[in-house]
Amino acid sequence: MKRVAIAFLLLLSACGPPHVTVAVGSKSFTESVLLGEVATQLLRDAGLRADHRRELGGTRIVWDALLSGRVQVYAEYTGTLRAEIFPTSPDRELRDLLAERDILMGAPLGFSDSYAIGMREEVAQRLSVRTLSDLLAHPDVVLGLSHEFLERADGWRGLKARYGLGNEVQGLDHDVAYRALDTNEIGAVDLYSTDAEIAHRHLRVLVDDKHYFPAYQAVLLMRRDLDPNAAKALEKLAGAISDERMIAMNAKVTLDRESERAVAAALLADRLAIRSTGRDPTLVERIARRTWEHLYLVIVSLVAAIVVALPLGILAAKRRRIGQVVLGAVGILQTVPSLALIVLMIPLLGIGRLPALAAMFLYSLLPIVRNTATGLIDLAPSLRESAQALGLPPEARLRLVELPIAARAILAGIKTSAVLNVGTATLGALIGAGGYGQPILAGIRLDDRSQILEGAIPAALLALFVQWLFELVERFVVGDRG
Repeated sequence: MKRVAIAFLLLLSACGPPHVTVAVGSKSFTESVLLGEVATQLLRDAGLRADHRRELGGTRIVWDALLSGRVQVYAEYTGTLRAEIFPTSPDRELRDLLAERDILMGAPLGFSDSYAIGMREEVAQRLSVRTLSDLLAHPDVVLGLSHEFLERADGWRGLKARYGLGNEVQGLDHDVAYRALDTNEIGAVDLYSTDAEIAHRHLRVLVDDKHYFPAYQAVLLMRRDLDPNAAKALEKLAGAISDERMIAMNAKVTLDRESERAVAAALLADRLAIRSTGRDPTLVERIARRTWEHLYLVIVSLVAAIVVALPLGILAAKRRRIGQVVLGAVGILQTVPSLALIVLMIPLLGIGRLPALAAMFLYSLLPIVRNTATGLIDLAPSLRESAQALGLPPEARLRLVELPIAARAILAGIKTSAVLNVGTATLGALIGAGGYGQPILAGIRLDDRSQILEGAIPAALLALFVQWLFELVERFVVGDRG
């Protein structure tokens, strides 16, 4: 009876309400990451489980993730919603447009972060450039613009048309553009008005004298089905962050090298008297976590590729005409840039590990299929004739003779795919899959070489380890055959 009672209690607990984790998203720039961290800590303080899915990419990726439920909350800007999400409905209220998609818009957070164009102060003075219209007299000034700004409806194309600008443009990462500005490789950049670099680098913000850029009030977007307790907790952020405070927070991260978690905790303590009990993970803890995430991506995608590619390679060797089609198909997949392949998976599989795994799986097929087919095709005819003379049926010949002799070539293909996957997995961080790419992206964003090396060195060491491991397997499994 005691065992029955225990089993019954376990059943009741299993049938209780599930522990739902609120996924908070952020875009791939410092301010968005900070706001995502603020929201995550606030939710945790309210007793809720919250996971910050950092640096997921640009506006469209995070917006689509919100619509699909992959994230439930993220910080957005009203001007971006007007120009990028609802460009065909300029006269309707944003709240109504969002409500039709089951999205709620919180109260403004208290600050505005508008687009602008900036130049180094000494260059602007020398050229007598004060407004955007003044750039018309200086078509030789090269503009370094972020890739998203180049494509946005409220970005370069509209700005160029409004002012009639004909300057040369280079597409650069937003944070990299600042460094190019320092070395005079470019003459002007697109800015966020709350960027700490404006004051730090002594930049002049050019006056938008034709009023091209709209207002960009920061707000939180939330799914309608978000836990009511979570929505109530997030309401505390209404009006909590001034323009000056947001600039100071950005400066602490980008200039003073403080962590986003610590800066977010300081804001909550100062504005809402909330004390964060968390701490920043140590270097060892960070590397251990990223190693597990990276290994998961590499191992799962590689095993799936082996399961599919081996039969395809055998088919390509046994049926030559079909084999040409198979090799052509997997060859085409290999020509698609890995970053593009990962991004192409997002509409089908959303964000996170799944699209990264799918892209890595497809990218791994060619070396295994090709080497399996080549290893079987190149077998000496005398070996096949000897196996036939022994009376072995085709399936037994393949299993007992052909595959073991072709094992060296097959293992070489698997090793190639494994090493390629170690490198490709770093790109998974762009869509929230984690791994060694996370510190690399953060390091690029913050111009922090130590963070870049925190991801790059373990990734290189893992690739060397994988190569050594397969050579060891080849030595003990294959031996001197072939």
